[in-house]
Amino acid sequence: MPRPTKIGVFPPAPVEESLERLGRNIRTARLRRTLSQSELAELIGVSRFVVADIERGKPTTGVAAYLGALWVLGLLGHMREVADPDRDDEGKTLERARSPKRAVRRRVLSDDF
Repeated sequence: MPRPTKIGVFPPAPVEESLERLGRNIRTARLRRTLSQSELAELIGVSRFVVADIERGKPTTGVAAYLGALWVLGLLGHMREVADPDRDDEGKTLERARSPKRAVRRRVLSDDF
């Protein structure tokens, strides 16, 4: 069994809070659809214990399990917005700062031999 990663054992508070919120949201969606943990687990292809871990926001649970739950619940489409490069204002600012300020002058080669 692989050793747990540092972020899995001691996740930063914002990461932990986001996972817990995601787990609560998945639980709410499951309950609204009147699915048991076992039924959701069967649809995802994991054990009931993995679904319980998802709903607790356990950081060592694989991202595929979280995404599988969202897929089964019909909520995976919302993931398109996560880390969307068009919404990355900081990244775009850094990219603009690195780009050349003016066009590079290129030497034109002559065909005259």
